[in-house]
Amino acid sequence: MNTVLSLCAVLLFFPSAITAAQPGGKQMNIGIKIGNHLITGVLHDSPAARDFASRLPLTLRLKDYAGTEKIADLPGGKLDMQDAPVGMDPALGDITYYSPWGNLAIFYRNFGYASGLIPLGKITSGMEHLSALRETVTVLIYRIEEKKAIRSWLP
Repeated sequence: MNTVLSLCAVLLFFPSAITAAQPGGKQMNIGIKIGNHLITGVLHDSPAARDFASRLPLTLRLKDYAGTEKIADLPGGKLDMQDAPVGMDPALGDITYYSPWGNLAIFYRNFGYASGLIPLGKITSGMEHLSALRETVTVLIYRIEEKKAIRSWLP
């Protein structure tokens, strides 16, 4: 009975725990491990985001670009651009794909409209670890499975 009550409490206070979905579903929770720090995020349900998610886990080298974003080349060629917007106006925490260069870009500052920039998702916690980085760093980006996300909150 306590487990059922705990699960109900998790879903009541952490509704995002049920939004972690497989490709073709709603959203997918991701983790970005930088050294001993964990950044969490959520990917949108779009062809580009699902293509990105299908490549996870990924070990990437993030480097600073223009004092605004952290970028990394993506292995495996270009992402699926079906139904993608022609550009976007990124904000703090946006996880994006810059289609002309084929790279991942995570914004730690707001930026103006950029043609070719495709939204993939959003950082949900730990942004301070990313924005504090001054050097190029190796990160691991991976899926946070729904069962693991819920199980981690159970006693």
